[in-house]
Amino acid sequence: MGRHKVTVVGAGNVGATTAQRIAEAGLADVILIDIVEGLPQGKALDLAEAAPVVGHDARITGTNDYADTAGSDIVVVTSGLARQPGMSRDDLLARNAGIVRSVVEQAVAQSPGAILIIVTNPLDAMCHVALEASGFPRERVLGMAGVLDSARFRSFIAEELGVSVEDTHAFVLGGHGDTMVPLPRYSTVAGVPITELMSAERVAALCERTANGGAEVVALLKTGSAYYAPAASTFEMVDAILRDRKRVLPCAVLLKGEFRTSDLFVGVPAVLGARGLERVLEIDLRPEEQAAFDHSAAAVRELVGKLAEL
Repeated sequence: MGRHKVTVVGAGNVGATTAQRIAEAGLADVILIDIVEGLPQGKALDLAEAAPVVGHDARITGTNDYADTAGSDIVVVTSGLARQPGMSRDDLLARNAGIVRSVVEQAVAQSPGAILIIVTNPLDAMCHVALEASGFPRERVLGMAGVLDSARFRSFIAEELGVSVEDTHAFVLGGHGDTMVPLPRYSTVAGVPITELMSAERVAALCERTANGGAEVVALLKTGSAYYAPAASTFEMVDAILRDRKRVLPCAVLLKGEFRTSDLFVGVPAVLGARGLERVLEIDLRPEEQAAFDHSAAAVRELVGKLAEL
């Protein structure tokens, strides 16, 4: 049956690094596509020339033509403007909505059976654009945000407590942005909730740092935004789907009543396998947690409302 095929749209830092991880894991052949002529071809050539050293035989193709993406199993959308210092994710709304709509229409025309993973910000709103542009069922339109947010939370927990990141688990719900909802009582070190291991003040500080994780990197870099952790997080979703692993990963999915929310993309724990979203892992939230989740969902709904006005 040959190798899987993954298209990564956008050959910037996030896209190229995602392509690198997929290829170097030998997971799939990768098509890197961008509107800029030469950029995806150059990065693909550079990555291909690293293959003998790294030791993989995945093919990496750079192109400006969607015909080359035909028959992709997964299409990862990273194209759009990155955040600059002082910009909110929402400032990107109008500019990136047009880009994502165009990209998704062209990609799904070539790969009608693909699963879409959206990475472009503002993430939750862009998932709505992709759902509408593709006409796909909700199982095949996923947003990458929660894996990144929980990875940030996990790294901060490990640093705070002086433990391996591998023994940390973090639970993050809600929209990708300032209103995200880290859940400390479900965030653990070797199964022990972090609420048992540090003061309420430290827990609150780590939750806040997690919510502002992207802005913290943007402020340091000054030009561009995070890409190593976003690419690694996107790879984890691609891996779960192509290997049908049934991983439980926090992803933006279209809710249909789960967590008391309907017709909105919000981050929740999702079981990912060969069909994309296999199911949402729903848990009972305490009243204050549900209130925080509802507040986050309302912020997403407001953005989606602005989309309708564009």
